[in-house]
Amino acid sequence: MRDISPVVSPPPVPDPVSLDTQLEKLLATVAEARPKDDLSPIGKAYQYAAQYHSGQLRASGEPYLMHPLAVAQILADMRMDVVSIVTGLLHDIVEDTTVTTADVQKNFGPEVASCVDGVTKLSKIDFFSAEDRQAESYRKMLLAMVNDIRVIIVKLADRLHNMRTLSVLSPERRERISRETLEIYSPIAHRLGMGKVRGELEDLAFRYLDPDAFAEISHAIDNQRAANEAYLERMRRTVEDELRREGIPARVDGRVKRAFSVYQKLKRQKISLEQVYDLFALRIITDSVKNCYGALGVIHNEWRPVPGRIKDFIAIPRPNLYQSLHTSVVGPEGKHCEIQIRTEEMHRIAEEGIAAHWKYKEGKRGAQDDQRVAWLRQLVEWQQEMRDPGEFSSTLKLDLYPEEVYCFTPKGRVIVLPSGASPIDFAYAVHSEVGNTCTGAKVNGRIVPLRYALRNGEIVDILTQSGHLPSKDWLGLVKTSRARNKIKHVINANERERAIEIGQKFLEKEARRHGVQLARIQRNELERVAAEYGMSKIEDLYASLGYGKFSARQVLQKAAPEQVAEDTPPPAPPPPADHSSGVQRRDDDSVIKVHGIDDVMVYRAKCCNPIRGDAIVGYVTRGKGIAVHSRTCNNVQNLMYDSERRIEVEWARNASDTFPVRIVVQTDDRPGLLHQLTTVLASESTNVRSLEARTDFHSGNDAASVEMTVDVRDKKQLEKLCAAMRRISGVRDVERINQ
Repeated sequence: MRDISPVVSPPPVPDPVSLDTQLEKLLATVAEARPKDDLSPIGKAYQYAAQYHSGQLRASGEPYLMHPLAVAQILADMRMDVVSIVTGLLHDIVEDTTVTTADVQKNFGPEVASCVDGVTKLSKIDFFSAEDRQAESYRKMLLAMVNDIRVIIVKLADRLHNMRTLSVLSPERRERISRETLEIYSPIAHRLGMGKVRGELEDLAFRYLDPDAFAEISHAIDNQRAANEAYLERMRRTVEDELRREGIPARVDGRVKRAFSVYQKLKRQKISLEQVYDLFALRIITDSVKNCYGALGVIHNEWRPVPGRIKDFIAIPRPNLYQSLHTSVVGPEGKHCEIQIRTEEMHRIAEEGIAAHWKYKEGKRGAQDDQRVAWLRQLVEWQQEMRDPGEFSSTLKLDLYPEEVYCFTPKGRVIVLPSGASPIDFAYAVHSEVGNTCTGAKVNGRIVPLRYALRNGEIVDILTQSGHLPSKDWLGLVKTSRARNKIKHVINANERERAIEIGQKFLEKEARRHGVQLARIQRNELERVAAEYGMSKIEDLYASLGYGKFSARQVLQKAAPEQVAEDTPPPAPPPPADHSSGVQRRDDDSVIKVHGIDDVMVYRAKCCNPIRGDAIVGYVTRGKGIAVHSRTCNNVQNLMYDSERRIEVEWARNASDTFPVRIVVQTDDRPGLLHQLTTVLASESTNVRSLEARTDFHSGNDAASVEMTVDVRDKKQLEKLCAAMRRISGVRDVERINQ
């Protein structure tokens, strides 16, 4: 990875500065923020950590104690309390030394011991382990956060310092830690309103996950810096003059768009770097809410606002309590400029989130009732009902990545939903019973379909009918985990009842065919068969028969082996209605292995077209065999409403098979680019089944796209191929298309 000077770059490994000097800086920071607090526990914790971490070194070669000191300094900069600072100093001591949690409690009290224990448990979590263990890891993290939110704040500070010094690790570990940071810790920081920490974590992770894209974007930002800063300075002076003229006290700062934020915009809008006009923005910080709105009027009086780009997060804060006014205007020279307006307190909360106004009094752990952690308690409640680990993991990820819209009930209650949410999501947000009995919706007085995507400011009136039940189709329409879980619960209960009934009929029919009197088979015999299949009740056995997990003949062979010969050919399975339409009817037995079941048709689902190397999961269809989906497939959530129909599958060892994969390459429209793409394909010995290139005449941004279907052996070869294409000058994005 070549050396670059980006907007946000990991600081170099620090020089061996005196540890005592670092301690003095830490104490000074805490004393300034909390002049009335007793700081003696910090000095005691430092000496304790120094004693037990003595002789330990980090991968960089510096004394290990530098790390807990740096973590404590990050927490002190956040103005966290003394318990948090002490926890930062001791956060690795139980895991990396002979010290026990009991020792910590004896020396520093139960509160510090509890926090240190929570951080220690989080440190052992592997978020990329097998699915069952991964879900358990998520649960442990959530429970630790609910018990004391300081645990995750210390963990975020720990992760931030580790990310700043990540360059000394191997490329494999850098990538693994960066991916975990981007997928887990950055969204948590966002949920807790900690924008500053979130931004730095994202940029540092981006640097290691896609160094080429990071370098390109960082250099582009630097190249435009001088021109943008000059432009921004002209706007800043104009804004200051106008605000002064209106008597509005304010300071006006420039804001640099982060590298990862730019990258996301490029991918989302399929544009080139030259077309990103809001690399820089203005931020106005004033003294009152009244003056925030006054400043907005001044701005709109000076420059024309861009329609649809005005957002009022002061009147309706985001769920993480972020508040600000956002507007985009057409500034001098016709350039778009984003402007944010907020008070000092709003700015502090936007930057530091839950750490900005940490409360600690009367012996309480603080922030327990904060709106920012209400979603945590809700998640913990839901996870008690979820038996399927994959379902819980997906629920967590849905809840960690919110982009909100704000709608109203007819009585004026605000309902916050993720972007793209439907009236069904709205109904379940109001009440579970409203969701279950929902038959339609009115938006702003007009009837809309249930698939309608709600927009900011709309008034939604849900139409209900007593006795109505949710449909499976709703799973493809909803965006919130709350709605999804409630729908699944109802469907699962109904499906299970039906499956038990069908399973009993299958067994009775098969028994008649073999002349077996089912009534004479003792109940304990069927219970024994159920236990052999890992089930606790006969009803579970019937349900599995109804779902088609195994045949009635197999059950009879085990329950009455003397009456049912093993070589009896099984009858053709009945074809009840199935909802996994649109699958690729192909027998993939040689490619995919099914755990515990033989002689069953296996096929890869067309909706996601999984290839070797993708994480996969099997879904037992009725009468059509086992459909194999990628775990990331959107349809998995819709199909896997019942964990009993899910089955473990894995790729077979034979690696000679190839898989057709569709790829779309978004590019600049320039001569020679298609030749470069085909050269890459040839160099990777990749067979091309089809290729089509087209120019986008209507976008006005000199764009083109190339769609191709290529044969690849596995996911690793596909990733290598896409990476080689992305390195071609003029290639904006390379995307795998599953449908």
